[in-house]
Order: sequence, then C-alpha cells, then structure tokens
Amino acid sequence: MKAHPRIAAAALIAAAIWAPLGARAGEPSLGDIKRTHLLRENLSVSGREVIQVRVDFPPGVDAARHSHPGEELVYLIEGELEYRLDGKAPVVLKAGDVLLIPYGTNHAVKNVGTGNAAELATYIVETGKPLLTLGK
Repeated sequence: MKAHPRIAAAALIAAAIWAPLGARAGEPSLGDIKRTHLLRENLSVSGREVIQVRVDFPPGVDAARHSHPGEELVYLIEGELEYRLDGKAPVVLKAGDVLLIPYGTNHAVKNVGTGNAAELATYIVETGKPLLTLGK
C-alpha cells in the first residue's frame, strides 16, 4: 500500500524536471511538425543560452517562415529538407549534412523527400527572448 504514494511522488518529481524540456507553451506554430525540446542551459557568456531541439517533419510538410534571436546550427538526422534562407539560394540537405543559419535570418524549411525527415537544431540565442518569431 505504501508503494502508491512513492510512485506518485516519483512521477510528480519526474514531471517537474522534464516539463521544461517539452513543447513550449506560447511558442508560435510552424506548421505540422513535431518539436521535442532536449536541452536548455545558460552559457558562460552573459546573456546567452543554448537550446537543443529535435524537429520531425512528415513527408511534404513545410515549416513556416521564421527567425531566431541568435544562430541556429542544423544537423540533419534523416530524410531530405530544403532550407530557404532570405537572401540565399535554396539548399537541400540530406542525412549527415549541416547548416548554419545566421542570427535573425528569416527562413522556411520543407520536407522534399519521400519519407519522414528529422533535424537536430542547436540554437545559441539571447537569454529570455522567444526562441522563434514568425516571419513577416
């Protein structure tokens, strides 16, 4: 009988620890993609933090045009994604490719492959600012 309160307490502690890594409330939607927040930590540089997110794109899905308050480093885990950065020609990445998206650059992403696609996005951004802003 005493196991139930312990299990409930463990579940509450786990939820409190892992909740900040889940989907961010109030974060604008980029479309039919799944964002799994993995890490958020302050850096040794004052006013900067690192955020890591796995982003999954079903076939044909297009992430809306947006920007970030810092740099985004993309590592493509699987599939093929087309990145359209303002002022640059579109580029298609395949699994294992990387891309740097400069601070504040509006960009959109589309799964141009036949299957699912996934990226590991690492953001070096200003602390306290929204992670993404929809493009104008």
